[in-house]
Amino acid sequence: MEQGTENSSQIHTYNRSHDCGALRAEHLDHEVDLCGWVKTRRDHGGVIFIDLRDRYGVTQIVFDPSVDGGSDAYQRAHGLRSEFVLWCRGRVRRRPGGMTNEKLPTGEIEVACSELKILSEAITPPFEIDAEQEVSENLRLKYRYLDLRRPSLQKNLISRSRMISAMRRYLEENAFIDVETPILYKSTPEGARDFVVPSRLSPGEFYALPQSPQTLKQLLMISGLDRYYQMARCFRDEDLRGDRQPEFSQVDIEASFINEDVFFPIIEGMMQRVWKEVLDVNLQTPFPRMTYDEAMNRYGSDKPDVRFGFELNDVSSVFAKSEFRVFQGALMKNSFGKSGSIRAIVIPSEAEKFSRKDLDDLAAHAVVHGAKGLLWMKIQKDLTLQSPAAKFMKDEEKGELMQELKLKADDLVLMVADPSDEGAMQALGAVRLKVAAHLGAIPTDGRMNPAFLWVVDFPLFEYDDQNKRYQAKHHPFTMPKPECVDDFVKGENLLEIKAAAYDLVINGVELGSGSLRIYRSDWQDAMFRALGMTAEDAQAKFGFFLEALQFGTPPHGGVAFGIDRMAAILCGVGPIREVMAFPKTQKGQCLMSGSPSSIQPEQLVELGVSVRKK
Repeated sequence: MEQGTENSSQIHTYNRSHDCGALRAEHLDHEVDLCGWVKTRRDHGGVIFIDLRDRYGVTQIVFDPSVDGGSDAYQRAHGLRSEFVLWCRGRVRRRPGGMTNEKLPTGEIEVACSELKILSEAITPPFEIDAEQEVSENLRLKYRYLDLRRPSLQKNLISRSRMISAMRRYLEENAFIDVETPILYKSTPEGARDFVVPSRLSPGEFYALPQSPQTLKQLLMISGLDRYYQMARCFRDEDLRGDRQPEFSQVDIEASFINEDVFFPIIEGMMQRVWKEVLDVNLQTPFPRMTYDEAMNRYGSDKPDVRFGFELNDVSSVFAKSEFRVFQGALMKNSFGKSGSIRAIVIPSEAEKFSRKDLDDLAAHAVVHGAKGLLWMKIQKDLTLQSPAAKFMKDEEKGELMQELKLKADDLVLMVADPSDEGAMQALGAVRLKVAAHLGAIPTDGRMNPAFLWVVDFPLFEYDDQNKRYQAKHHPFTMPKPECVDDFVKGENLLEIKAAAYDLVINGVELGSGSLRIYRSDWQDAMFRALGMTAEDAQAKFGFFLEALQFGTPPHGGVAFGIDRMAAILCGVGPIREVMAFPKTQKGQCLMSGSPSSIQPEQLVELGVSVRKK
């Protein structure tokens, strides 16, 4: 056993008088007790220094045999290694002249140790806890408990905690009450696959883990709990990316007797509170509002980053009589009597910054986002067009394009033509973001100067060409705008109906989504009919909810914000894994525990479940 550790007959509790980030010059000559992990150890020949670390900070401990009682501590300090857990007692003294560490809040002082106990030894960790170099993410996730000792991750989790605390206090100050809803619940279609749990007491039947508490929070409004919130755990069995996890958290908010003009200021106040308490940033309200149609037409996205330009232009009229088959195909009318479009963005005076390879990369990016290709044009010094597509364009079309876009020498034009108007906008919107990144035009201070934006008036329905049916743009409990209710009830002009739905966007990221909800059973029936759901299907899936709507339902609405995503934005990190204590990989695996894993055969028998291996 390493010298200085405790055996089973000598176990004591060692308390601390201060944490490792607390001591300052005003504590000089105080006797203190500290606990923590060995960050580094330095032997200077006759004197040993260690940096003792906990989540509050770092304090330098000195083992000097000339200090009263320090000889024994000095001898024990020879056996110290990184990540040993210590208790030490000593006197605070000023660091010698020229030895102050201005990078540390505790950098003026050190603790001369007179007593030392090694509470726990540590084997060599698989990576250096405090190293600056990159560590494989798989290694970090396997040893997540060690990764969480790193100050950067601890800072993220502390910021996340402060964010949640600020939201809780704000909502409760505004009469919202915290209500927990079930985790084991009924499978209801919400857009992603459910995680299911077999029931032992009802063989052959299953619970589902909630994708969100959607119907439950609406039932709470029917119950008369007019202002509800919850830090809700949600589960979706879907393909994962950097901003997705199979289980995640959202702050779920619902209120009765509201419309957007009442509800938005409440949410804006909550964001003001969060940004002030976590980052000490004062947000200006009210946040701007933009309709879905304007967002798509100007930015090619329903979550536009409005901090830079390169806005979209509709140049379909320029090529209305074009003989170029790409343009002709885009402008043909579909079965709904609608045509696609030709959209363009202009990058002023920057054409020389885009090589042919850069343009090919942009074209490939457009294809990934649904386009059939990307047309580019560089405006030469003599105002002629350099483009592979130039030979397919008439001189009058070139002139009209120059005039429509107000083009000048060294401008770059990027164009997408697509039979789907929305498809053209979305593909070019994705190209817009890549262009901005290439030019360094995206601001880097997104936490401190965030661009908040409400996107409103979404379409209520969209058409699924593959399955030849309508589906809800948000979810099937969303109210139409008041002026669209007549068409909605009649089942007419469905693609023209606007929803009382809204997203809160920050810096081009959807922070949260919500809507006013359907609160009449006949309107809910109309929604299910429009989605092609029979009365029997609706009753089987939502019978309990349809019945509840008949017992006096108040007008209500709400919103849900991704806690992990909001924390990542506040912390200035990319993947939400960086603000989660124990995240999973992009394959949904926990490398630390080895889950998912098989279970014992007798458990399967008890559940009445058989497993078929792929």
